[in-house]
Amino acid sequence: MTDESPPSAEAPAPRRLPWELHPSLTEERLTAAARLLARGRADAIASADYWAGDDAWSIGCRAYAFSKHQLARAAESGRYAWLGVLDETHHFVFLVEGVPVRFYRGDAEEPSRRTLRQQESEAEQLALALGSDGAEGLMFRFAVETAPDGAVKRIVFLALRGEAGRVECFWPVLLENGLDVSQNSGGFLQLPLSASGKAATPSPKPRKRAGVKVPCQEQSSMSAM
Repeated sequence: MTDESPPSAEAPAPRRLPWELHPSLTEERLTAAARLLARGRADAIASADYWAGDDAWSIGCRAYAFSKHQLARAAESGRYAWLGVLDETHHFVFLVEGVPVRFYRGDAEEPSRRTLRQQESEAEQLALALGSDGAEGLMFRFAVETAPDGAVKRIVFLALRGEAGRVECFWPVLLENGLDVSQNSGGFLQLPLSASGKAATPSPKPRKRAGVKVPCQEQSSMSAM
């Protein structure tokens, strides 16, 4: 009787840095794009009007739209020569010197099936940038992780491949003072004032009116993009 060791599982491929996957995906460019995404979400939270009926869903939708706008406006103005927009629709795809990237709000560790869907134009553009062999099944995503109040907690750049979303790159973006935002003492990103002069602070609690009982506002996690 001979001893037979069980077949060893295939070792996962080592994770790579973004610029190892494509030289256009530099730290400086990805950090700039992540800051634009964070600014859009911060502005959406700052402009929330709970008395008018804003809730987690409406703020989440606005945060997605505001983040898209930040990227599109920066591309159109020529602020970053490497930044472009491939798809302006709800399936927003932007370009980092020709490399297509999308973003979503959610857990970087567990991208959803929706996150793993790839638009035809995105796949075609990626094949042009990386070649058909290197681009097969590959997609680049920014995961925007948020706190219960919707504020940015962490942004991670991902390279995922195939329907299973095999992770080939997991790179938390350093956004503030050289630190990953997840390491901030407050647990979320504090951004400077935007051009409108509004800070990214939660909406003030409603004040009680004479003779009227105001119910406490429940904090819920953001369920929209």
